[in-house]
Amino acid sequence: MFSQKLKAQLHEAIREVPDYPKAGVLFRDITPLINHPALFSKLIDTLKVRYQHHSIDFVVGIEARGFILGAALAYALGVGFVPVRKKGKLPFKTLEVSYQLEYGAGSVEMHTDAFKEIKDAHVLLVDDLIATGGTALASLELIERLQAKCLEACFLINLKELGGLEKMSEKVNTFSILEYS
Repeated sequence: MFSQKLKAQLHEAIREVPDYPKAGVLFRDITPLINHPALFSKLIDTLKVRYQHHSIDFVVGIEARGFILGAALAYALGVGFVPVRKKGKLPFKTLEVSYQLEYGAGSVEMHTDAFKEIKDAHVLLVDDLIATGGTALASLELIERLQAKCLEACFLINLKELGGLEKMSEKVNTFSILEYS
């Protein structure tokens, strides 16, 4: 599925930006990847093959880069897309979950009608990167509070040393394409 060649191409397309958003952080910027039409298409097509037989009703994408990957994958799978946004960014009735970050606290929200009242909707959670797992775990809690079932949490990048993927895998099946130490 994700051949070593494809993984190498994806890795090569991700720009590393030192000291962003603060000193000591090495930011993994996916904008060169999503700006490469053939490689971005190959990424989405390969993810589509992975998930096309999983009876997914919705792809849930985490703000903001998870929107890019998640919406493209939802389109490829022919399913709905649901955004998880930072507090105060959604215009309708929402559920909120707060969580701790490595440098503070955060909150994410989802519309209360995100899954169109489909009981036990099957969803795929998608984001570009998992670090400590706080945002992803909060997003998973929102999915569960809306009585949907997360079949898997998928990440383009796992920052292995921060342990977020391991925390997520205690609660749901996980998949990451690239790992960084």
